[in-house]
Amino acid sequence: MLRKQKKEAQQAKAAKDPEQDFKDSLYPFPGGGYGHPTVAFKSAAVDACSHVSEITKVEARGAFHIDGELLKIEGTPTMREDMVRIGMGTADLRYRGEFKQWKTTFKVRYNKNVLSIEQIMLLFNTAGFAIGVGEWRPEKNGSHGMFHVA
Repeated sequence: MLRKQKKEAQQAKAAKDPEQDFKDSLYPFPGGGYGHPTVAFKSAAVDACSHVSEITKVEARGAFHIDGELLKIEGTPTMREDMVRIGMGTADLRYRGEFKQWKTTFKVRYNKNVLSIEQIMLLFNTAGFAIGVGEWRPEKNGSHGMFHVA
């Protein structure tokens, strides 16, 4: 910002590398494969409280935890090209990894004095339908990143 205000020369933007952008959008999992941040699933379940009666976000946030920082995703990513709007409505292309068929497994620790296992399952199922995880999920007017509890 300072360089622009001082009218100093700026380097030109590097050419777009779709393959590298695709790779950079993925979360490598230790030992191979890919993962997704655990916090995305917890945040989705907490945000799902807006769609469920009698459970507040504050209550849910402290009532359960998902172990680990990165959840292993079972599936194979493919590259997806999205047209996005950036500042002043300018169009740009983004290249992201997409798992068309995927699953993950995680453990939830919870305080049964605050929420029951049935309420937690309801939150995760609602989160998978109404909130989602990742880019262009239902919460952000998209249709990707949806899931359900199996």
